[in-house]
Amino acid sequence: MRTATLGPAQRAESLAAMAERELDVLVVGSGVVGAGVALDAVTRGLSTGLVEARDWASGTSSRSSKLIHGGLRYLEMLDFALVREALKERGLLLERLAPHLVKPVPILYPFEHKVWERMYAGLGVALYDVMSMARGHGRGLPAHRHLTRRQALRVAPALKKDALVGALQYYDAQMDDARFVATLVRTAVSYGAKAANRARVTGFLREGERVVGARVQDVEGGGEYEIRARQIVNATGVWTDDTQAMVGERGQFHVRASKGIHLVVPRDRISSSSGLILRTEKSVLFVIPWGRHWIIGTTDTDWDLDKAHPAASSADIDYLLERVNSVLAVPLSRDDVEGVYAGLRPLLAGESEATSKLSREHTVAHPAPGLVVVAGGKYTTYRVMAKDAVDEAVRGLDQRVADCVTEDVPLLGAEGYRALWNARARIAARTGLHVVRVEHLLNRFGAMAEEVLDLITADPSLGEPLHAADDYLRAEIVYAASHEGARHLDDVLTRRTRISIETFDRGTRSAREAAELMAPVLGWDKGHIEREVEHYEKRVEAERESQRQPDDLTADAARLGAPDIVPL
Repeated sequence: MRTATLGPAQRAESLAAMAERELDVLVVGSGVVGAGVALDAVTRGLSTGLVEARDWASGTSSRSSKLIHGGLRYLEMLDFALVREALKERGLLLERLAPHLVKPVPILYPFEHKVWERMYAGLGVALYDVMSMARGHGRGLPAHRHLTRRQALRVAPALKKDALVGALQYYDAQMDDARFVATLVRTAVSYGAKAANRARVTGFLREGERVVGARVQDVEGGGEYEIRARQIVNATGVWTDDTQAMVGERGQFHVRASKGIHLVVPRDRISSSSGLILRTEKSVLFVIPWGRHWIIGTTDTDWDLDKAHPAASSADIDYLLERVNSVLAVPLSRDDVEGVYAGLRPLLAGESEATSKLSREHTVAHPAPGLVVVAGGKYTTYRVMAKDAVDEAVRGLDQRVADCVTEDVPLLGAEGYRALWNARARIAARTGLHVVRVEHLLNRFGAMAEEVLDLITADPSLGEPLHAADDYLRAEIVYAASHEGARHLDDVLTRRTRISIETFDRGTRSAREAAELMAPVLGWDKGHIEREVEHYEKRVEAERESQRQPDDLTADAARLGAPDIVPL
């Protein structure tokens, strides 16, 4: 199967093609659910379009805890169906659909009480393992194990001795959420879907009661397109109500936003060979290994301010530091924090006043002929949400349509990944790269790493690391613009790579080098390079300022101090 290239020319061609003839399905919103809907629809043989107002995964789907998990805490809520479903999806992703992107991660759960907590948690995790293996998709992960305090401290020496009486270790999985979505989009395009980012829906076309299309503005070029479709799927997450308002149909449910923030600290600040999960009075706290870093999260608070750029306040950061420091022998300080990011969970409103208790189940509705809405859910079960949304759209098509096949459709880069992994030493010898660099590329691109290596063969200087972010090769920046749809510096430093949260300078020292690498691909002149760099620096400064503010209102005001769009 051919791979898909999402460069500037392909984007222009996709917009023109979507406007040229009526589609079967037009998907609005390219988070993980929207991208999943596009892949599901196109692999059923439906002509499919996907439009995104900003960048792939620029909202919730790039700002998660980076976990693919069954949701242990949903067992406590006795939500067995959701956990069972999520564990099946976790197994499919690990073993079949995306083994290059989704990896096992060990997690340590410290006990504060000797007997009842070990029994209670042990039964829950045992059930978790059994439910996973019962579906035939959990055998790739080790079973949980109980640890004494001494054993637990050998695994995680960073913990205070008096912070635990023992522990339990189990396994879940993790991924780079934004990279996963970009790969989903490319996979859909490889099967024939048309996709364009920076393409904003400004209104819907109607014939009587029926929704028959959308007006789409090219945010980059300034043109406007009328894209007609027999069914439109609204997969805009926390923007669901806003999108529905354009149709004049608010539907049977509302979506409420809950803010979760995460801190990124260097790996050497916490001595542990395992991730951690800690109970708080409101929810749970994760400390997750992330390459040469740790991700610490998350909070869970109601948010009704700017949805595009939710801001982390000083109080949010202090909350996480206080909670994690309660168990660390050497506490973390503000000076240890490399990066901070905030995301919004799209929760179905109405079940509970506390956002941590709102349902993570999803809902699909058909509020008007020609329009399907999908909302809620959790990242891990995106494929099930996509299937349900396309099933609903198919009911509005007067034709026989094949059933969902995405359970058996690996994402781009999955096929051949394990063979290339086994040959990584040979690839390193052939290319002159260190084997660690080859492993890095294989775990980000899978078999498509060969395309990145081709760039290096053509220009050996691209095999060098970025000067101020040496985890990434210069070729990855070029590839992001030429193959992955990156249109701006922010797309590359924040989502195609994670330089914006993995360096103390938040990517500002890499900005110019990255912009100069992108420029030939995107046709930027020196003036455009300057505007991209200046825009990125202002965004970083606005985020830093927001993180110094005491509360949500002041943090939001500070974050909005930076322009949203790079000036032409």
